[in-house]
Amino acid sequence: MAVATVHVFGAAGFAGAQLAALIDRHPSFALGVITARGDAGRRLVDVAPEYRVTEVLRTPDVASVAAGDLVAVAYPHAEAAALVAELVDRGARVLDVSADHRLRDAALYPEVYGFAHPRPDLLAEAVYGLPERYRDDIATARVVANPGCFPEASLLALLPLRGAIADVVIDSKSGVSGAGRTPTDTVHYSRAADNVTPYKVYAHRHTPEIEQELGVPVTFTPHLVPVDRGLLSTCYARLTDDAADTGALLDRYRDFYAGHPFVEVVDAPPGMRAVQHTNYAQVHVVADPRGGRVTAFGVIDNIGKGAAGQAVQNLNLMAGRPETEGLT
Repeated sequence: MAVATVHVFGAAGFAGAQLAALIDRHPSFALGVITARGDAGRRLVDVAPEYRVTEVLRTPDVASVAAGDLVAVAYPHAEAAALVAELVDRGARVLDVSADHRLRDAALYPEVYGFAHPRPDLLAEAVYGLPERYRDDIATARVVANPGCFPEASLLALLPLRGAIADVVIDSKSGVSGAGRTPTDTVHYSRAADNVTPYKVYAHRHTPEIEQELGVPVTFTPHLVPVDRGLLSTCYARLTDDAADTGALLDRYRDFYAGHPFVEVVDAPPGMRAVQHTNYAQVHVVADPRGGRVTAFGVIDNIGKGAAGQAVQNLNLMAGRPETEGLT
């Protein structure tokens, strides 16, 4: 069995560090170069000791990547697109963990992310990295765009109803690790503990991503909650057909997710603890007894299925490996 080399550019952040660790212990992947800017020269184990990866973080250099290699880019948005283009031009296949290839319409990037996309051609061919919808396309893509964590939980909660809903209101709650490794006043322990805070109301950059995949208008409000890892989306959807029954909806969800190994349809609204430190998602749906609406729930670990675990799931597909390899 051939072993695929996988490099991680941006391995010092929360998602990048866990991704490097998952690749390091993956039975069919060899961890290649791992890079960081501020932490170059340090071992990853000294930055993220919980993962026990002793590889040294290097200064980013695309010359370390060979044609045919797989590369995961875990950079902040607006900083990944140019690097992804360089890597693809070298013959690598790239998984972009940032937001720089999630939106298909290049015209949205100045408004949503504050930059003009440098390679609309790559944006046009990039595949949205949600295996529960695009598994076959991911397997052959040169560029795969890992979903955002909020969209992932929300989409998994709603995909079985796609085409049968008219609009959606989404209330999402995420642990503080979703804000990334760089400390800010908002996520300081003394501000986040014993507190729940809504933010970026009507202005969150994940809204167009969710609307793109659902094809309906979305009102999305995220909240910061005082937990480390976990993300829960509660989605209130208006149906195009008033007829809905909770039992029938759950059967529809089970049929939809049959053959998707990381999505569990559960019999009650799920909580974060059930999926923490895993690549699993749990979903549940309830019909409003008054008719016309449903409430759907999706819960993931924001660093696992919402970032690093999802990245390995996509890399498995890109490498022709079993989807669950290295993740169960």
